[in-house]
Amino acid sequence: MNLLGSLKYLVALDEHKHFGRAAQACHITQPALSNALRAIEQEFGCAIVTRGRTFVGFTLEGQRVLSSARRMLQERELLGQDLQSSVGKPRGSLRIGVVPTAVPIGARFAAMLQARYPGIAPAVLSLSSPEIETGLENLSLDLGLGYTDRLQQLGLSLGTVPQYVEHYFLVRRAPTPHAEQLQFGAPIGWAQAATLPLCLLTPDMHNRTLVDQAFAAAGAAVKPVIETNSIMSLALSVVVGEVCAVLPGALVGAVRGYRELVAQPLEGPQMLTPVGFMVQAGDRHSRTLEAAIGLAREARWLAHAAVNSGVLS
Repeated sequence: MNLLGSLKYLVALDEHKHFGRAAQACHITQPALSNALRAIEQEFGCAIVTRGRTFVGFTLEGQRVLSSARRMLQERELLGQDLQSSVGKPRGSLRIGVVPTAVPIGARFAAMLQARYPGIAPAVLSLSSPEIETGLENLSLDLGLGYTDRLQQLGLSLGTVPQYVEHYFLVRRAPTPHAEQLQFGAPIGWAQAATLPLCLLTPDMHNRTLVDQAFAAAGAAVKPVIETNSIMSLALSVVVGEVCAVLPGALVGAVRGYRELVAQPLEGPQMLTPVGFMVQAGDRHSRTLEAAIGLAREARWLAHAAVNSGVLS
């Protein structure tokens, strides 16, 4: 049995929580996936998957095998990158989890990283804060970009590289289109914004929690007319509809080409939320991750400038 290959299937099953989707992600048939899982069980002499018509979960023994599988696969990746890389020329993959509101910054960072190190193949994944934190802890992610203030609140021991402070705008349709692109208007209070028809992220998103806290601090109750977990839907609902949206600076920059829109800084209170890269604590990182951390430290001022100007050029 190719143990490492079979362990990759086990990890895929944990990520997708579905036999068919895990098999598809591994480019094998579902029977082949099932045979690989049975081979692992025979190898270790214990059941690792709770049997059912659909995926139910892992047994206690399966959880231990899964944890070891992630470490073994990480060691293989580290060794492969060491052997394939040379000084200043790292080679290998890099999985970056990014909260939806920071996707423009995450995409910009990945492009800069790949341009500097052509041997690195970044994968930028839009994930929720809990998904990023879990992914870093279980080694399914190499790097995260999200809300670093959560780490102390949750007692998580992750290393951080600060990038910028997120602040918020009310984005609405302009009375008349502008000549070239989105314009910035006068500040508006959170209490006044609460009286407008709003499209907001769904309550399960951490950004929505922050926005609700700002409305509450302003003594305002808000009931959005549209909710979505899609950043694209959040922005486009304003472009094509009659609603307003609360967007962080990174996303305001992403919609700057829409001349029909105007962005007004939100105040009273002023909400400032730190956003940064997160990585598993420890000194042993892959060649690609070391390069990414170095660039993150170097590019901090670029991210800060891009967000504060509301422009991503």
